[in-house]
Amino acid sequence: MRRRTRRTTQVSRDMKRLVIVSAGLLLAAPVSAEEIDETLDAAADGTVEIYNTSGSVTVEGWSQNAVEVTGTLGEEVEKFIFERKGDTVVVKVKPIHGKRSGSRSTSSYITVRIPQKSAIEVATVSADIDVGAVEGEQELQSVSGDIETKAFMAEVEATTVSGGIDIVGSNMDSETELTTVSGSISVRDMSGRIDAESVNGRVGIGGGSFSDAAMETVNGRIDFKSNLRERGDLDIETVNGKVVVNFVGSLSAEIDVNTFNGRINNCFGPKPERTSKYAPGWELSFTEGGGDGSVNIETLNGGVTLCKE
Repeated sequence: MRRRTRRTTQVSRDMKRLVIVSAGLLLAAPVSAEEIDETLDAAADGTVEIYNTSGSVTVEGWSQNAVEVTGTLGEEVEKFIFERKGDTVVVKVKPIHGKRSGSRSTSSYITVRIPQKSAIEVATVSADIDVGAVEGEQELQSVSGDIETKAFMAEVEATTVSGGIDIVGSNMDSETELTTVSGSISVRDMSGRIDAESVNGRVGIGGGSFSDAAMETVNGRIDFKSNLRERGDLDIETVNGKVVVNFVGSLSAEIDVNTFNGRINNCFGPKPERTSKYAPGWELSFTEGGGDGSVNIETLNGGVTLCKE
């Protein structure tokens, strides 16, 4: 299977740094639980950085050149930082040093409204992330939390250790990288290039049109129901899981499918063959259309179904 060159599929160094930072927050006197409602002027296409260890973060794009933060801070929050540095606005919730993330007293629930074209960087430890109507680049990281976002043309990178990822596109081309260790990945109406990996969880792509798509699981089913463009590449690999591929629209590709222990069901016509009369595996190779693109599918334990909508 094609190896990734843009970013490692391991939990990023940024994720590790986030855990270290969250564990070593500065000492200070606590503030009581409080409602917040603050606003700062912001660049129309600047960057907004948001940090919250536990609770939730909701990000909404709006038409104003300002960042607004509303919500509730936990009772044992050390400090709330809201400041502008050039074209970057920083929103940071810091609990008291030594307090366990995820407890009710440290959980803060904030909604951040930002200019629509802003780029965002959101990092949490034990908090869900929900993003909508943000047209700039998105870098979303959580240690233990679900991530939901809507994507446009800008690049999206979402990583969580223990949580699911749900992303809805707008059928405009973008580059997307999604990684979770324990959780499912759901992708709808995305287009362009995508790389989606889960160690334990289902990975599903529906709608859209791709020039390059890579999907990988260790334990989990993989579903692809989308259009593969002319000269496009689709790479799928799973250790334990079924693979179901339904191509939407015309297809022109060289197709190679291999299973170690699982049958191949091919709606295109050509019949799979045994890899060996002594082994349970199957293999299938054929050309569809002009063969301009490539489809490579490998499973260790799981069947493969290939069809066309």
